[in-house]
Amino acid sequence: MKRRVPFAFALLVAVASAAVVKNQGYLPFADAPIHYRSQKLDDPVARLEQRLERGETKLRWDQTFGYLPAVLESLRIPVSSQTLVFSKTSFQFNHISPQKPRALYFNDDVYVGRVQDAKFLEFVSFDPVQGAIFYILDDNPAGEPRFERSEVDCVQCHVAPATRGIPGVMMRSVFTRPSGYPAAGLPAFVNGQDTPLADRWGGWFVTARNAPSAHMGNTLTPSQGVKSTLPIGQIVDSKHYLTNSSDIVALMVLAHQTQMHNLITEASYRARIAEYENHDWSDAQQPAEELVRYLLFANEIPLTSPIAGDSSFARDFAARGPRDPAGRSLRDFDLQKRIFKYPCSYLIYSEDFGALPPKVKQYIYQRLYDILTGRDQSPLFASLTSEDRRAIFEILVATKPDLPQEWKQSARRKPGNSTQQKGNS
Repeated sequence: MKRRVPFAFALLVAVASAAVVKNQGYLPFADAPIHYRSQKLDDPVARLEQRLERGETKLRWDQTFGYLPAVLESLRIPVSSQTLVFSKTSFQFNHISPQKPRALYFNDDVYVGRVQDAKFLEFVSFDPVQGAIFYILDDNPAGEPRFERSEVDCVQCHVAPATRGIPGVMMRSVFTRPSGYPAAGLPAFVNGQDTPLADRWGGWFVTARNAPSAHMGNTLTPSQGVKSTLPIGQIVDSKHYLTNSSDIVALMVLAHQTQMHNLITEASYRARIAEYENHDWSDAQQPAEELVRYLLFANEIPLTSPIAGDSSFARDFAARGPRDPAGRSLRDFDLQKRIFKYPCSYLIYSEDFGALPPKVKQYIYQRLYDILTGRDQSPLFASLTSEDRRAIFEILVATKPDLPQEWKQSARRKPGNSTQQKGNS
């Protein structure tokens, strides 16, 4: 399904501007039970800030890249995750162009944006309870650099239909003019695993050894409407970037991960609100069911040809595990017909998934159990073969300690055999 968004919505990690409003104005979810303005945060950036305040670590300033290398190292974000976006869809838009794209870096929990010659580094860091928390860091040299939380400026665009109505993240694909501005009057798309490849990566550079023939990356849309190709190596000065890649595999993972984060946060928020307002659990069940479907890539657009990146991202990403006794991991790539070899999101191991309200986790684990053991043979999950279901089940039993006892008991009965049997849909 194509998801279009209005022209005014900002792109992933559009966090900072010259005048940042940190704590004024209307803020969705500021009241009970969410308390989004809570200062009791436990996200990776908040933890790093605490270490800085206690003097346990320091951030080195680099003459070329500012605090970026030190921040990536401290937050354990691989340089190979770099992607480059040249559309002017950030609060620091005046510094962005096809010649000077914004660099984005990420791991499972944090997104970092750097705009060449701009004032701030931009961050979205996921708190286990609150979801997306937005920060900036002044990128000028300072004796004691400090992260500052930025709320209202960010949620103006980051609480929207594109983020499922909660503070979240999004990866936009837009038709882009030579100036870098999105082309007015033309559609824009929020990229996820369900986005057709032809609608992905507008306004982004895409580098690869193998890539699909039809996508919106690396192109400009002049006023007459004829696309032109951007040769990244000829127009972008690589000395201003940590690497010369905008790896297609990183872009694929980014599309999956951003929407997965939003679904986890929405399921958490809706369940907490339903309980607080004494509503029936069914009010929160639909987001949980959507999370299950996305978790198992039920809506994934198949690849039309093999994909291969041009950096070490795929290797770096897969190396993080965890792995079962057979050496299998949910982080293993396929990249022939789909993204992952075992189609169940690695974010099932994330802290925000682990912090889901008990009713939500109970529902999700039961649904996963029914699907993976073959009780649920509904058409929604027809893309999962019996081998897929068995492998995912076995990997989760071996690597996910908090699974219900029923899973472990079934594993001893070799539940993979039951995936051949039809059950209730």
